[in-house]
Amino acid sequence: MQLTRRTLALALPATLAALIGAAPASHPAAADTDRHDPKPTIVLVHGAFADASSWSGTIRRLQHAGYPVLAPANPLRGLAADTAYLRGVLAAVDGPVVLVGHSYGGAVISGAAVGNSRVKALVYIAAFTPDKGESAAGLAAKFPGSTLGDTVNPRSYPLPGGGTGTELVIERARFHGQFAADVPAAEAAVMAATQRPVATAALEEKAGEAAWRTIPSWALIATADKNIPAAAERWMARRAGSHITEVDASHAVAVSRPAVVTHVILAAVRATR
Repeated sequence: MQLTRRTLALALPATLAALIGAAPASHPAAADTDRHDPKPTIVLVHGAFADASSWSGTIRRLQHAGYPVLAPANPLRGLAADTAYLRGVLAAVDGPVVLVGHSYGGAVISGAAVGNSRVKALVYIAAFTPDKGESAAGLAAKFPGSTLGDTVNPRSYPLPGGGTGTELVIERARFHGQFAADVPAAEAAVMAATQRPVATAALEEKAGEAAWRTIPSWALIATADKNIPAAAERWMARRAGSHITEVDASHAVAVSRPAVVTHVILAAVRATR
């Protein structure tokens, strides 16, 4: 039969309708999967002598992978107070969460995640993983190798209720070698200028219940760390039953090796979705 323009015009709508009706339902199904299995928000918590910008390389990679990311400022004033602050941050986040802590930030996430069923994984980046009754200062001294004490200067700051507290800063001239030896010198100089002091009370305060006892954890060990001895990081990670990755990096591993940090975080995300 010869097809005319009129025949084609009459047949085309019916043909399109049939094709649409016969199309596979994969797209709606994928949408339903996304609704019922949302990507977690990845919350990055910095530690002492750093600020949230230390996560910049990691944030860019996680955002490129399509994950929502939040990197709040850690007050660094006291473990209980900092933990309470992070709990408040988490309360404002919808859906599942993967918590990541660097250095002292590891102690903060360990406490803040207790009893929070939305926290699916804990990731420790060159971090403290304290158990109940332990302090960051005590854990750092458990194994030899930290040279932090030789590079910090104490100074006073006013307490809200009156009186003064003591906080620590790393001497700027020694910051590069101590904290970020594998970071370019110019970048380390900026980090030294923007470092956040930590209250000695925060490092000495004993931890409460540990969330790693009930939440799966991952740990990145920085083997050239001069703040927390790698042996201490390894011992804490093994005790917590963490999935362990080791990398030749300084304490500032999130700055010097953001691709490795991102890889460990995404491993935790994929294992717990």
